[in-house]
Amino acid sequence: VIDTSFTTPRRGPQPNRIVPRFWTGTPALESSVYQVDCRNAPANGKIDDTLRNQIRSTFDRVGLVHLVNTGLGADQTKLKELAEVVLDQPMEYTGGANSRTQTADEVPYVYETGAPKEAYLQYHHEMAYVSKSTTKLAFCCTQATEGKGAMFVADNVKATDMLLATSFGQRLREKGICYVRKLTDRKEFEGRSELEVYNHWQQSFSTEDPAVAEMLANQRGLQVEWGPGRFMTTRYYVSAFEYFAPLDRNLMFASLADDAMWFDTWPGICNVPDEERPLELTYGDDTPFTHEEKQQFTDVYDEVGIPIVWSQGDIALVCNWRFLHGRPQYDLKDGEQRHLAVVLGNTFDRIGAIEGKY
Repeated sequence: VIDTSFTTPRRGPQPNRIVPRFWTGTPALESSVYQVDCRNAPANGKIDDTLRNQIRSTFDRVGLVHLVNTGLGADQTKLKELAEVVLDQPMEYTGGANSRTQTADEVPYVYETGAPKEAYLQYHHEMAYVSKSTTKLAFCCTQATEGKGAMFVADNVKATDMLLATSFGQRLREKGICYVRKLTDRKEFEGRSELEVYNHWQQSFSTEDPAVAEMLANQRGLQVEWGPGRFMTTRYYVSAFEYFAPLDRNLMFASLADDAMWFDTWPGICNVPDEERPLELTYGDDTPFTHEEKQQFTDVYDEVGIPIVWSQGDIALVCNWRFLHGRPQYDLKDGEQRHLAVVLGNTFDRIGAIEGKY
């Protein structure tokens, strides 16, 4: 059972806003293609070679694995260990746009997702807006309520083909894109409400020193401007595509999750005018997308959506090239819980598209 109440958003969006559907009602891939049942794993919690090989071969073939019946409950240490069958060396979340902190269990490299349940999260690749991104990521479900809070992934190989068949996709290929981020200064909000704050640069770059923050931003390919009140604006110009060696082709590596519309249902920030919101996405020549182009961008990913329905102890392993992830907003009643922890895989340096590999 999948909660579909997101089709009528409770908070925003305002008239003429684009509302993602996340899927057509029919998954772009059947769960049998990517789901691995762990119920026959050793009772001592050890990962045997049979399970390890099944997980790795499924991930290599599909780029998506949903581990079910793990029996690990809310144990983040054991969930992380199982995820590391694919993740290799987890990365530290530094320079990210989201206000993401370590979970309360303080397991190294395990983070909160950092998004309110009231907001729908458009499909996106993790950390596409910096030059050092992550190859893969794991979502670990420590609390679940039946029928509530499903995550969705979108088949990016299919979406890339669909976009390249359009004039919009060809413009993305020709012009590239620019990610604009606007980060506030934590000190400016001492004693003030942070309802309309998305992220401070101190949180994003894990430093209180603006010089260090700028250095870390530059290392990630970002241009930095400072405004009044130590307001930090970064710009990252890059291809809208990224070369993926295992398929020997360029795949789309952008979405509207990095635009002002990310906040259309985000509590507090949804009331801020678009031009003042923390994120903006434009073409690489700084020209804006039209409303029609944004609708087309959203629709393509919705056409190739796949629901991941959670039970406690589940893990979703996601290739950051071959799939995007997102979710609708959801409700929880008293006593209901839904909690995901995220682990990021090893980093890679973005190279953009390679000519002749589309």
